[in-house]
Amino acid sequence: MEAAFFDLDKTVIARASIAAFGHTFYRGGLISRTTVMRALASQLVYLHLGASEQKLAKIRDSVLALTRGWDQREVARLVREALDDVVEPIIYAEAIELIEKHHAAGRKTYIVSASPEEIVQPLAEYLAVDGTIASRAVVDLDGRYTGEMAFYAYGPYKAQSMRDLAVVEDIDLSESYAYSDSYTDVRMLEVVGHPIAVNPDRVLARLARDRGWEVAQFTRPVRLRDRVPVPNLPTTAALTGVTVAAAGAATLAWRYSRRLRGPS
Repeated sequence: MEAAFFDLDKTVIARASIAAFGHTFYRGGLISRTTVMRALASQLVYLHLGASEQKLAKIRDSVLALTRGWDQREVARLVREALDDVVEPIIYAEAIELIEKHHAAGRKTYIVSASPEEIVQPLAEYLAVDGTIASRAVVDLDGRYTGEMAFYAYGPYKAQSMRDLAVVEDIDLSESYAYSDSYTDVRMLEVVGHPIAVNPDRVLARLARDRGWEVAQFTRPVRLRDRVPVPNLPTTAALTGVTVAAAGAATLAWRYSRRLRGPS
């Protein structure tokens, strides 16, 4: 059996998934103005200087420390209430078309993302993909975040999870496809026989050129409800600790970076 693996942010959706929930968390009192500004600085470094394992690990660790002790149920309530609104205009039409094409060819499809499973899974259900690989946070017996990560779906861990999944699902990775925008996902792309760089950053674009990988440009965000039927979302959705502080900052950083770049 063959499969197609899709990174989420800037590959299936037009911006960072955590950014879409920034206003929700700020409005719900989970993020203060001070926290937003501190996280904004980190996000601007990421946006303008590019991602790296060291930079993202530092952001991840600071967010985990900040969210320690937060009530998962309260965060879950905010996510449930906001899901229908925040996902509407951010899905790439090209990604949906590819997912449909792979299904028509008999391939299974998966979202592979460092974003938390509580965000990735509902989006995956909207898109009718077959499964997900996503980050998971540790929650204590009282339902509060411990500040630890159970699984971080990033870099080499994405690739290893794909290999593990291939064993369980009898997937032929040499005949499978993978899509991502970031050079931090090179390992994920190397796992399959058909790697595709989507809207690649400069490092990945150069690497794709050197290795003869296909490069694709996704440019058409589409309202998901106009493209596919929207099912009822699970009522147990909850945000993991890796997202909350960065979420509000990412929204502001994205808008600020657009102003810095000017109209495209």
